[in-house]
Amino acid sequence: MKPEWIRVRAPAGGAWKHVDAVLERRGLHTVCDEARCPNKGECWGRGTATFMILGDICTRGCRFCAVTTQKEGRPVNAEEGKELALAAEELNLDYVVLTSVDRDDLADRGSRHFAACVQSLRERGRAFKIEALIPDYYGGELAAVLDAGPDVIAHNVETVRSLQPAVRDGRASFDKSLRTLREAKEGCRAPDGRTKTSLLLGLGETRDEVLACMDELRGAGVDILVMGQYLRPSKRQLPVSAYMSPEEFDRYRGEALARGFASVISAPLARTSYHARQSYDESAGEKAPPVGAAECSVS
Repeated sequence: MKPEWIRVRAPAGGAWKHVDAVLERRGLHTVCDEARCPNKGECWGRGTATFMILGDICTRGCRFCAVTTQKEGRPVNAEEGKELALAAEELNLDYVVLTSVDRDDLADRGSRHFAACVQSLRERGRAFKIEALIPDYYGGELAAVLDAGPDVIAHNVETVRSLQPAVRDGRASFDKSLRTLREAKEGCRAPDGRTKTSLLLGLGETRDEVLACMDELRGAGVDILVMGQYLRPSKRQLPVSAYMSPEEFDRYRGEALARGFASVISAPLARTSYHARQSYDESAGEKAPPVGAAECSVS
């Protein structure tokens, strides 16, 4: 049984309907829908959404994720970048988050298309801030995305080192993710470019493992850390091992800040792109109130 602080508001009002209509008209997907994000009601109600590119079928089968998985994804839509830019303008966004499914079936794993989508946003007259939540790209794959100039490069380690084999697809690993984050930090083209990652808690990790994970992430130069409660999307995914209290998330936030992260979002319903603009501003030294467990619980 879920604790009382895990409460999700269903989408309501006109704003989310407007978002939904724009996405459908442009043929776009969001991680909000595909991954069954618990914050859809809140975020869409404010007119924000995280775009998911490269289709809606993932070639990996991570055991925490609800996105549909197959050996091959759908054909890549060459017009997706243009439609993204038009949708972002229509939705009056100033901060755009792009993520994608994994496309191991493509020669470059979709990195050039990801870069093209970032570039399409850059080419619009509006000065979007862009966050790219990428797969575990490295080398030339990562360089292509970095050359497009996103303001934030995000890649999720998802869980602590010991739980990687049980939680993620076998083609992923903690060390591969650290390589992506380290190379992203070293190669950021944007002024004051930032890196970001996310941890899901409640999968069976220990406190010492979480703290050790923080240390390794800081060693790789990660600027922004997001921590949220793992919620089982369906019976096909891993069960929840434990529900963390809001106070525990607050304590983890303090530990992360003490280790030097520029911004930390730590709350039961926090996800990578939740309050993304706020974490960006906070990491830049602007005065943005922290999102703690209490503020993140929506009803």
